[in-house]
Amino acid sequence: MSSYTPIVATLGYILSPDHSQTLLVHRNARETDQHLGKYNGLGGKMLPQEDVASCMRREIREEAGIECIDMCLRGTINWTNFGKNGEDWLGFIFLITKFSGIPFSKNNEGTLGWHPVATLDSLPMWPGDRFFLPLVFDSKPGIFHGWMPYLNGNPLSWNFERL
Repeated sequence: MSSYTPIVATLGYILSPDHSQTLLVHRNARETDQHLGKYNGLGGKMLPQEDVASCMRREIREEAGIECIDMCLRGTINWTNFGKNGEDWLGFIFLITKFSGIPFSKNNEGTLGWHPVATLDSLPMWPGDRFFLPLVFDSKPGIFHGWMPYLNGNPLSWNFERL
């Protein structure tokens, strides 16, 4: 059996003040981007001196120029074989319900914009996002924990439980 050494990362979905929209990045800035053309939440790799909450705050500050005031962990996902070279990713998924500041209109990954939560499934995104996004935005209590193995950029399955 091979060793498991995932890339640990955070992924955040920021709600608008009325909670009807979320801030997404349209990854359209770099031709070599594995995520080119897709819409995604904000986040990135955790640094050695961080916990997941401080990582999420830093990533939101760097990518959107705003400060998280209220956020909650909605779930974790083990994306195996997701990276462009087959890397495994372990993601901590946050919902940011209150923030201060005015979000950037763009960053080094692409343009930022508000999108209705109710119509997210109409946007180009990773195919697997359609499985877990409803769990991020629903009102059910508890944190979900999922496993989504990927092959050639597509999810093979989706398994989760909510605690």
